[in-house]
Amino acid sequence: MRSTLWPDPSIDAHREEISTMFQDGGDDSVAFIAVDAKGAAIGFAKVALRHDYVNGCDTSPVAFLEGIYVEPSARLSGAARALADAAMAWGKALGCTEMASDADLANSASHDFHAAIGFVETERVIYFRKMIP
Repeated sequence: MRSTLWPDPSIDAHREEISTMFQDGGDDSVAFIAVDAKGAAIGFAKVALRHDYVNGCDTSPVAFLEGIYVEPSARLSGAARALADAAMAWGKALGCTEMASDADLANSASHDFHAAIGFVETERVIYFRKMIP
């Protein structure tokens, strides 16, 4: 599911990130898994505790929904909302009063999902880069 949500890194990069998360004790990030009635994984959410400035937020730390994915066959089942609720509860338990997320400017399905579960759009950003010779 991670490779479907984030197709750019290799499977080894995904494994390394997950391994690092467990080795570090997971204090600053966590993953939640949604399962169906048979116990099969149908979705996940990755959440991080961000202490740096988070666009559109006024407090620190912020629970940041790094990514959320639900298998197409399980969409509209409430699994994504349950994952987001678990992420919010985790952040609240760590003292957060805000939860944030982001989405690609062209990902209107993600925009709609975020709005449906109560997120409010705060700003739109395009990042630029220039190499220094």
